[in-house]
Amino acid sequence: MTAPGHTSKDAHAGSPVREQHSQPRERYEDELIMDLERDQFVAETSRPVPLAGLGARAKAALWALRVFVVVVSAMVVYTFVYELH
Repeated sequence: MTAPGHTSKDAHAGSPVREQHSQPRERYEDELIMDLERDQFVAETSRPVPLAGLGARAKAALWALRVFVVVVSAMVVYTFVYELH
């Protein structure tokens, strides 16, 4: 039975729900990196990161962004030089 003023849907509201942690779990390696000496830390963090596997659309978007930045930069330089005179 449900309490007065509650519907049968409210009776299921008290069912257990899994709570997810709001913060991601730290990896064991991340905890160990805090205890490294400075030269060990530099050696460990200077390893190159492998390239991300991007699709054709993502590569095209990044190239379009590069072209846009070059064009806008040229416009800014031109405007700056033009306003000097």
